[in-house]
Amino acid sequence: MFDKILIANRGEIALRIQRACRELGIKTVVVFSTADKEAKYVKLADEAVCIGPAPSPLSYLNMPAIISAAEVTDAEAIHPGYGFLSENADFAERVEKSGFAFIGPTAASIRLMGDKVSAKRAMIKAGVPCVPGSEGALTANPKEIIATAKSVGYPVIIKAAGGGGGRGMRVVHTEAALLNAVNMTKEEAGRAFGNPEVYMEKFLEKPRHVEIQILADTHGNAIWLGERDCSMQRRHQKVIEEAPAPGIDRRLIAKIGERCAEACRKIGYRGAGTFEFLYEDGEFFFIEMNTRVQVEHPVTEMITGVDIVQEQIRIAAGLKLSYRQKDIVFRGHAIECRLNAEDPFKFTPSPGKIGSFHMPGGPGIRVDSHAYSGYVVPSHYDSMIGKLISYGNTREQAIRRMQIALSEMVIDGITTNVPLHRELMLDPNFIEGGTSIHYLEHRLEEQAASRGKP
Repeated sequence: MFDKILIANRGEIALRIQRACRELGIKTVVVFSTADKEAKYVKLADEAVCIGPAPSPLSYLNMPAIISAAEVTDAEAIHPGYGFLSENADFAERVEKSGFAFIGPTAASIRLMGDKVSAKRAMIKAGVPCVPGSEGALTANPKEIIATAKSVGYPVIIKAAGGGGGRGMRVVHTEAALLNAVNMTKEEAGRAFGNPEVYMEKFLEKPRHVEIQILADTHGNAIWLGERDCSMQRRHQKVIEEAPAPGIDRRLIAKIGERCAEACRKIGYRGAGTFEFLYEDGEFFFIEMNTRVQVEHPVTEMITGVDIVQEQIRIAAGLKLSYRQKDIVFRGHAIECRLNAEDPFKFTPSPGKIGSFHMPGGPGIRVDSHAYSGYVVPSHYDSMIGKLISYGNTREQAIRRMQIALSEMVIDGITTNVPLHRELMLDPNFIEGGTSIHYLEHRLEEQAASRGKP
């Protein structure tokens, strides 16, 4: 096991990794920008190294600065968390060439699954069901593009091969709009991801977003840890996540889960990963794989008892998985609300100094947050300041506990999305379960329209 790990991230995930390390008896090195010098995890770290000014390209995306920090502190491994450099194959490669262990997949796996076209090919080969669409990237031939759309059937969605995080995609409903949409997406993809390749998929009308969590070691073992329903989203950004997904046959989940684990064995994957699917009319369709720990990993931890971050560390140290598939037992239900420093309905960021900060407690309540009273939320990064997780023996109990926890929560001085979460926990359609990925968007549009009426 490692003696010292450098955490190449910030915010709540930096604190989460730090806690996992402390439980394992591992010393931690935290890197931070000048904007984060007063962060809780910086104060709690065994060592902390400032790697640059606030802008991400000069700090958290600065590979030489991060590797230099690992060198001067004698760290043995680097955990990238999520976001920033976590799915950057060049970073993973540079970390290992510099003599450190990368707590994540190999650079080859990140490249394979980071390119949506190659990922889809690999999944088809591994027997994982995919959304109907183009076989690989679209060509420059307009006739071929039109023919592909006709065979798939409108509406279609054009996606950037190197895209992610909800960016680089465009829905097309008619042939007249197709070629212009393809060209615009190619231009955007080239600018945003350095890869202008795009591909086409059938646009599903009312799918749910259901994902499978996996763990795989370097000894050929791979297991799946159940599923999460992440359908409550806005502009492809998740707002609420839960496990297990309500109303889906457990035999179908087990079948798709084992296919994901087998796919990991076939491609030689290591570490934690998430297979993301669209689910509609009893069928799963693969869309992408995230080769890192997910923001929503706590809900899986709550229903399985598996510490996913600790398993990541063990795997990177060359150890076998602590669990076999038969050891994984699913108990109860968990829900996570992402707490963001933003307007709850307009979604404009709200950085600034937090006044009163009171987090709820009680049975089944977990709070993952780096914020505190007097903490200044910087304007340079993602607006998430924490996550509130509730657990219950049943989904109904988890919802009720979340309702109570949200009613107790106090965050003054900045605007947060807590009022939105309070509304959604009382929403009859959410309480029933099984809403589509478009539900929240439509709900917000209707609310905005009603507010605009005289």
